This record gives sequence, C-alpha cells and structure tokens, in this order.
Amino acid sequence: MDTHGRALDPLGDPKDGHILTRAIIDTIREPLIVLDENLRVIVASRSFYKKFGQTYENTRDKMFYDLGNGQWNISALRTLLEQVIPEHTTVEGYEVAHNFPSLGLRIMLVNAREVQYKNGGKKMLLSIQDVTDQRAIEGHKANLMRQKDTLLKEMRHRIANSLQLIASIILLKAGSVQSEESRLHLEDAHDRIVSIATVQRNLDPTGDDSEVPVVGYLRTLCESIAKSMIGGRKPITLSVSGGSSTVAPDEAIGLGLLTTELVINALKHAFPKGEGQVTIAYEAKASDWKLSISDDGVGLGATNATSREGLGTSIVESLAKQLDAEVDRESTSRGTVVTICHPRTAAVAPA
Repeated sequence: MDTHGRALDPLGDPKDGHILTRAIIDTIREPLIVLDENLRVIVASRSFYKKFGQTYENTRDKMFYDLGNGQWNISALRTLLEQVIPEHTTVEGYEVAHNFPSLGLRIMLVNAREVQYKNGGKKMLLSIQDVTDQRAIEGHKANLMRQKDTLLKEMRHRIANSLQLIASIILLKAGSVQSEESRLHLEDAHDRIVSIATVQRNLDPTGDDSEVPVVGYLRTLCESIAKSMIGGRKPITLSVSGGSSTVAPDEAIGLGLLTTELVINALKHAFPKGEGQVTIAYEAKASDWKLSISDDGVGLGATNATSREGLGTSIVESLAKQLDAEVDRESTSRGTVVTICHPRTAAVAPA
C-alpha cells in the first residue's frame, strides 16, 4: 500500500518502492523493459542498462523508439508493438539485425506481451535476447554440413570412377578368355560392379541431415540404367512411382543396390522379344516401407528356375537382410514381381 492506502502497482517505477520491479531489475539476466500504454519506458532491467549502455535516468519516460538515438525505430517492429495493447496481440521472436552504437552489428530477438490490470490499466513487457553468437554457431554448423556433403559427393564420385575403371578391366579380360563359362562370369561381375558404381554416382543427399528422397533417387538410377542397357535400341520402358519419403544415405544405398540388381536382371531375362515394361514402386508409412520391382515379361518358368537363381538371388537376400527386410517373389507367364518389405514378418512359433 502507498501512503494513501492504495495497492502498489507491482510493475510500477521502482523509485516509488515497487518490490516486484526491484526484483526484476536485480535478477533478470536478459534485457527486459516495462512500457506504458503509449510505449514509454517505465523501467528496464539492470541487464538492459548494462547491455545497451543506458541508465534509469536517461530512459525513464522516453519512447521506446527513441532509445539509443533511435536504434529501435524499425518500421516493421514499431507496427507490431503498436498492436500489442490495442489489439491484445503478442510479439514472438521478432528478429532485429542492427549495428548498435555500443555493441556493433548484433542480432536480437524481441518478444512483447500485454499485462492487464483489474482496474483497466495496461502495460507491456518487452524482452530482448541477443542471439548473435547462436546465429554464428548455426551458420558455422551449416557451413560444416555443406563441406561434409561436398566431401561425401566427391568421395562417392571417386569411388564410382574407380569401380568403373575396374569394371572396364574386367570387361576387357572377358573378351580375351577362351572359356565361355569364364566369360559369362566375368561379364556378370562387370555388370554388378557397374551397378554399384551407378548407385554411388547418383547418390546425392539433400535436405535436413542429408536425407535422400527415395523415389527421386531411384528414378535417377533407373534413368542411368536405361541409358546404358536400353538406349534407343529396345522398346522397353522403366517407370518409378511412390511418395516423398526420405531415408538416410546408407539405407538409400541398400535400396539402390536392390533396385539396380532386380532391374538389370529383368532387362536381361524378362524380355526375349525385346519389348516390355519394368515398374518400380516405393511406398512408406512411418518406419515401414515396401519396394516392388515388377515386369510384364515371360516370367520364371519351372524349366529355367535353376538357371535364373543363384548369385543374383543371394545378393538380393543379403541386401534385404541388411535392411531388416523380407523378400517375396511371384512369377507367372505374365511377368514377375519381387517385393521387399520392412520390417520382416515375425516368424510364428510352433505350437
């Protein structure tokens, strides 16, 4: 109570003995200002005076915009603050970049909120947070991430080139061997090394945490495969469909190798007449996903099942296992569908 028995305003001038305002001045670490309805300064925290080289005497009853030779007279900020009390709005994290006379170039976040009293009185609390160092750290981190992505791309490019060179040497060797069986094995090794090189070369992480957009990545892979194996010679088409899911680069490599292995296998064996379509579909929901590669070719008949299975099947099974996924095959005379699902279906315990 004051000398007339009236309740003291807890956010009033500390010169008049307002205890709460004194506590604010003594304890608040971030700069804070109490403004009246006309945006004139009632009082500020000790941290404000220290931060901006001001005192109680040269800020009391001044317009907020006039403080520090008008350093806060920013048109957009002024518009926002002038709406806080009349329209009962708030200002949350408004960013101000300014060359302050006593501080140099700094980045500040401004927050403002109305305080209403039962008697109809209104004031505004305005806080100021210096985030210059935080923004610098964020910028440094973003720069490091860009450098990391650049180095990873360069490394993958070099790996792909090295694999391509090895594949070329193997192909040359395949042309010089006398044994037909050896030649086929060398050509098969060449194709698989080329597929790994293609997966590495086209891996281009984008977005947060270097996540890879799966469908875009698989589409790029299939375009590369089509150029090298189809070109304009055969009426065979590859199509890729799916949503906008992203995965980590390691998982993208696994999906890319699976897709490449199965697509190349289909192009080699499914279309003896030289025409058809291979469809690649990827669906994901939360951590579950399904990758399917289907063709409308001749299918895997009983007569050639043994010759078609072997190393390729083992590779697909191994890659799926690394991704904790399960492989399912269905083949008829109208084509073949290979589906890889994550997670694996839990085995049912015997009764």
